[in-house]
Amino acid sequence: MNLATLIGMAGAFGMILMSILVGGNSPLTYVDIPSVFMTVLGSYFAVFIFSSVPGAIGLWKTIGLSMKTPAFDEKGIITKLLAFSDKARREGLLALEEELEDLDDEFLKKGMRLVVDGTDGAIIRDLLELELSQVQARHGDKLAVVNMWGTLAPGLGMIGTVVGLIGMLGSLEDKSALGPNMAVALMTTLYGAIIANVICIPVSGKLKGFDGAEAQIKEMEIEGILSIQSGENSRVLAIKLLSYLDPATRKVVEAEVMRD
Repeated sequence: MNLATLIGMAGAFGMILMSILVGGNSPLTYVDIPSVFMTVLGSYFAVFIFSSVPGAIGLWKTIGLSMKTPAFDEKGIITKLLAFSDKARREGLLALEEELEDLDDEFLKKGMRLVVDGTDGAIIRDLLELELSQVQARHGDKLAVVNMWGTLAPGLGMIGTVVGLIGMLGSLEDKSALGPNMAVALMTTLYGAIIANVICIPVSGKLKGFDGAEAQIKEMEIEGILSIQSGENSRVLAIKLLSYLDPATRKVVEAEVMRD
């Protein structure tokens, strides 16, 4: 569970609720079914126009990813690459073949398999960078759906406001209709703003950060794989790999992998 997302979501909705209660109003006052139809469901179904059926349905799974903390295991990757480097320098690249079967990281396994097969370094880099770019493209497609919902929701909220005002102006003689129409006019704008500013924009930003962190780890793996392929010194390789980590993480990992 990603604690920051949980705190942020709970805190944002909690403060909205608190402001309603402190203002002396009932939360039920802010529940308006026509506004839900117009803004929440209307904007969500509009996402289907932008995306595909699987893409629009997958929106919920994408948002759910922000609730999780991805584990990249930087220390484990660096330790494994250094072990590969040491063994390759002692016994040759072919000696790594058996080690590859135990790798859970498919990206690293694919790169090391190319090294063991004697593939040219430039080709290895091109293939791995192509795969990385495709991973990021798929992530970008999912983020685009989240961003689109965040764009459409306020727009549908404005449509709801216009609909409510038209209904209100069309029934000025009927005082009983003024309240419901005014509720639609105001609630749709509120719901659209909440969807965009409490859910879509923050979630998209967080997932973009996750994507950047994953890309950085894969770039680190590419450099490690190519260093092993070229027979680079293990200590030089360690320094190179550690440079991809932030200072706090680097200090912890460095203490473990460079003790000797």
